[in-house]
Amino acid sequence: MCNMTFEEVSGDHSAERLDSVARALEEVLRSALPRGCITVGVYEAAISLNVDPDNVVLCLLATDEEDVKDVALQIHFTLIQAFCCENDINILRVNNMRRLAEILGVSKQGEEPMDLHCILVTNPHSTTWKDPALTKVNGFCMDSRCLDQWVPIINLPER
Repeated sequence: MCNMTFEEVSGDHSAERLDSVARALEEVLRSALPRGCITVGVYEAAISLNVDPDNVVLCLLATDEEDVKDVALQIHFTLIQAFCCENDINILRVNNMRRLAEILGVSKQGEEPMDLHCILVTNPHSTTWKDPALTKVNGFCMDSRCLDQWVPIINLPER
């Protein structure tokens, strides 16, 4: 249910709010990583979504400019988005995969690159992980759905 005023809706995606949500997303990823609450990779995400969708609290679909022309990747994204919508899982599109790799600590030279196109943030049933940053990101996703933006885009700023 969306209970927003006209002023809240019209200024909903201001630059300040988007930057605030991007910072909150970084906090979520940094907090979830040591807890083992991150699933990385399109294939790995599909397996996790199939096994226990109730465990997934956020789905990130990441791209760079060259990925827009990758038809197979876009088909994977479409299927993952449909599954997430069906299971009430919040979704964000994220630009700047290099920054995403830095946040997750996978930007080391010489290593096999990880598939960062799909990242799931999970909340194991055995823990009660409450994160204000996750609440902020999920609130942004909910507000975006009220504006018929089911998959909002976040640009991760360079640091």
